[in-house]
Amino acid sequence: MLDDSLKTQLKAYLEKVVRPIEIHASINDTPKSSEMSSLLAEIAALSDKITVVEHVGPRAPSFSLTSPGQDIGLTFAGIPLGHEFTSLVLALLQVGGHPPRLEQAIIDQIKDLDGDFQFETYFSLSCQNCPDVVQALNLMAVLNPRIKHVAIDGAVFPGEVEARQIMSVPTVYLNGEVFGQGRMDAEQIVARLDTNAGARSAEKIKGKAPFDVLVIGGGPAGAAAAVYAARKGIRTGVAAERFGGQVLDTMAIENFISVPHTEGPQFAAALEEHVKHYDVDVMNLQRAEKLTKHGDHFEVALASGATLKSKTVILSTGARWRQMGVPGEDQYRNKGVAYCPHCDGPLFKGKRVAVIGGGNSGVEAAIDLAGITAHVTLIEFDSKLRADDVLQRKLNSLPNVTVLMSARTTEVKGDGTKVNGLAYENRVTGEVHTIALEGIFVQIGLLPNTEWLKGTIDLSPRGEIVVDHHGQTSLAGVFAAGDCTTVPYKQIVIAVGEGAKASLAAFDHLIRISAPAEAESKAA
Repeated sequence: MLDDSLKTQLKAYLEKVVRPIEIHASINDTPKSSEMSSLLAEIAALSDKITVVEHVGPRAPSFSLTSPGQDIGLTFAGIPLGHEFTSLVLALLQVGGHPPRLEQAIIDQIKDLDGDFQFETYFSLSCQNCPDVVQALNLMAVLNPRIKHVAIDGAVFPGEVEARQIMSVPTVYLNGEVFGQGRMDAEQIVARLDTNAGARSAEKIKGKAPFDVLVIGGGPAGAAAAVYAARKGIRTGVAAERFGGQVLDTMAIENFISVPHTEGPQFAAALEEHVKHYDVDVMNLQRAEKLTKHGDHFEVALASGATLKSKTVILSTGARWRQMGVPGEDQYRNKGVAYCPHCDGPLFKGKRVAVIGGGNSGVEAAIDLAGITAHVTLIEFDSKLRADDVLQRKLNSLPNVTVLMSARTTEVKGDGTKVNGLAYENRVTGEVHTIALEGIFVQIGLLPNTEWLKGTIDLSPRGEIVVDHHGQTSLAGVFAAGDCTTVPYKQIVIAVGEGAKASLAAFDHLIRISAPAEAESKAA
């Protein structure tokens, strides 16, 4: 199953293992079970510290990892290849005693968690957000014997997916109840389990000295701004709701110059690692709620209750998926209404779905879903599609795709537990039609994360922060960059450049406001 190159890499990784690893495999007579057995045998052959024991058991194919003398509850139900192969490699290393790459403060928090936590994560091999959740919970299971985790491939166990009506991955259960959906890292999970974590974090933040530059947001623009500021030797801070921002939800990145191909989570991790090379105070899981000016500095109030002070501020809060805003959308979110075709598409195998939006994202989603689902209906508000011609030609060549133009979605329909239809209005005739389906993928653009800034700085009618060619906002000393601004073309490479420019402008502003004081001091 593993090619020679991958085996060589894996063998090198396994040399870092310092204690024995026991793999206990639950098998049956299915092809998937045979496939899993072959994979485990190949892995065991690469290290004399790994042994595999097979037995006929429930939830097959699955396997657990442990080490003699250790109480570790870590299980994979399915075959962790694709995006999850890295999760398997990390689990082997961590169970084998190799230290994790995680801040010691978070490791200590995990070890100190008091309670019995049985986690189950449903994932798909095509989901780019799932590995972060799987890896975080696996590590927590290695560090704390009272934490158990089972990572379940929904495609291998469709009966469980159907019984629990799972329509979005990753979906995490804790002690039998839904804990969360979507990407989460260890810090976020621990913050939810440790009820006092937020208060401790807020108290710590309150004591921080004022910054020279405070960046709000940790996406590409925010990361670039932080690096450029730190390289000037000035006191730099970053407050981010989730470091990486929307990039974390991006599947393939193939147009960042000099990097032919990468994926969102890997790109976000590289951004964070680069920022942490410098003396930057990164404050994660912090949502800004208010910006005010007080004398010669700004104050940013956070949702945690803490307040940060800075001489200048760079706003790089990014954007989020725009919603349809129709009845039923909120009720059936993650119950048939989805926003990531790569993540959730496999859960709709053989079913009928709709894609809302005829731009590049919408047409690409329809093309991808056509290879998985029984039928795709693409609904476009305008009288023509806006996607590139090459994508439109591919879309039109697919036999199981219907394209509806001049159509306005009016309602998401369901049976109370999941989506079973969609209503739309023909904008030419005014007639309302209903389509029977099981899934709806919304791809209608982005909405800037700027609601909290209304009345503080100038915003465009679309809610974007109005900036000049230096990234300066309507409030002197406050700059902005990235997808939250009026700068056209929401692209990663553009956000990075705008972040650097805003940071240089902020530094120039600091020099100018400090010059009079320095001159006065010399004159005295």
